[in-house]
Amino acid sequence: MQQSVNNQRTKRVMSTRVIAQIGILAAISYFLRFIEIPIPIFPAFLKIDFSDVVAVFGGLSMGTIPGFLIVVIKNLLQAVTGSTTGGVGEIANILIAGPYVLMICWMCRNAKTYKNVLIGGVLGTIAMAIVGAVVDYYIVFPLYAFVMPMDVIINMGTVLNPKVTDLFTFMIWIVIPFNIVKGAIMTVVILPLYKKMEKILSVK
Repeated sequence: MQQSVNNQRTKRVMSTRVIAQIGILAAISYFLRFIEIPIPIFPAFLKIDFSDVVAVFGGLSMGTIPGFLIVVIKNLLQAVTGSTTGGVGEIANILIAGPYVLMICWMCRNAKTYKNVLIGGVLGTIAMAIVGAVVDYYIVFPLYAFVMPMDVIINMGTVLNPKVTDLFTFMIWIVIPFNIVKGAIMTVVILPLYKKMEKILSVK
């Protein structure tokens, strides 16, 4: 009886700690979202940030669902504290970054090795590139067109790559390569750090 009570108490403490860590990591991820790095070979509005790297560290330490929740909470914070996209960018980030985080955490569910993190990063990058193109093509860019004419957006891509002539080719030659580069950079950052971060964040 006493053992059962102790087990329940331990589970409650662990759950409280997990919830607290999710909140803290989501807050860190939210602030990192404001540190954006432009890449000259892409239009100025496409920038890389490392906010989703935090979600991966959280997911590797606490589980797949906590990792994904960090992505969701980060975007909810962004949406309620001055979103410049009316929530569209935040929803898109959940749909695009979510698969990347989930793929790495899923690959490492049984063994957190460099090989599994790398494979998860590659698969996550592919998923992010494909999902990103679909979400941007059907949702994000059509909505942004109400603020900025589509011709102006397309021209930003054409200046960098003459093969960009419409929204579809913008996805092929700009958006997909950007997400591949972003995923590759995040994976390179995660690989040498995830073991250390797992020890720091591990829930025991």
